[in-house]
Amino acid sequence: MPPVHRAGTGAESKDPEYAGQYRLEARLGAGGMGVVHLARSASGRRLAVKVVHAEYAEDPEFRARFRQEVAAARRVSGAFTAPVVDADPEGSRPWMATLYIPGPTIAEHVKRSGPLPPDETVQLAAGLAEALRDIHRVGVVHRDLKPSNVLLAADGPKVIDFGISRPSDSELRTETGQLIGTPPFMAPEQFQRPRAVGPAADVFALGSLLVHASTGRGPFESESPYIVAYQVVHDEADLAGVPDELLPLIQRCLAKNPEDRPTPDALMTVLRAVRGPHPPAPRGPVPLVPQQRTPEPHSLPGGRGEQAGGVTDTHVKAGSEPAPRLIEGMKAEPERVGDEAESVLGGSVGGG
Repeated sequence: MPPVHRAGTGAESKDPEYAGQYRLEARLGAGGMGVVHLARSASGRRLAVKVVHAEYAEDPEFRARFRQEVAAARRVSGAFTAPVVDADPEGSRPWMATLYIPGPTIAEHVKRSGPLPPDETVQLAAGLAEALRDIHRVGVVHRDLKPSNVLLAADGPKVIDFGISRPSDSELRTETGQLIGTPPFMAPEQFQRPRAVGPAADVFALGSLLVHASTGRGPFESESPYIVAYQVVHDEADLAGVPDELLPLIQRCLAKNPEDRPTPDALMTVLRAVRGPHPPAPRGPVPLVPQQRTPEPHSLPGGRGEQAGGVTDTHVKAGSEPAPRLIEGMKAEPERVGDEAESVLGGSVGGG
């Protein structure tokens, strides 16, 4: 299936022809807050360009969050992300361009081909531990690590979508009572103390992501995001089917207390022993070919908002009450695009 081109009526006819100097060739995907387009640089390099919907361009808070997303993505090394090539958060239609990275997300790969075998799950864990070390050492907390935000590229996993990430020196804060993320991959403190979320929340999310990658389901599952949130805060994770070599590590990642979770550096030390002295080279799935099928909109830090772990990505609103009352007060508002859901908050452009 070829990319969807701009010509036509309705929403597509409103797409701009250019973002800065980049001609937008085709749509890769659309979300509630923006559209991701395929484009090429002057040298012919393929790019994924996220363009914000016109109505959100008029919102000062959204612009501030989009500006923060661009800044966070630029801080992180391109070795573990889709590097930012250019951006204009101050334009009439804010936009950001990153390199286009072929390859499915973990969510897509598991849905299409089933769980990863144990050796590939260990390799994935090692790559993501390195990625989190890289993200955290520049003072950024991702806060939305999940299967649809990790690309399985040929040279190792790439973490994408910094839409709700937060640099440690940011003065921008979430509105009172607002809490955003994907419940099966959120840490307990994200439900209880959203203003105090630190790097350990990403480690918890890594544990949940590895369960999904190795078993095809999450450690906390329900059709209701409220129940999932309660399970994350109170219940023990379901780790049936997790590879034995990763079980102790994942158990530590999923500790309820952030202080009990390992750092990325500690994870790398453990995984080095698990993999042995000569680990295999990264081996990603066969890259997707844009000319043969629609390129995936996950090549940007604003990837697909897929269903993951049995619960859709959800915009949840909650206070900072103790956990039992917190669940009662939560309000879930899934935003859907076709058959997919996205998580949305202010400056986050989930799903594109």
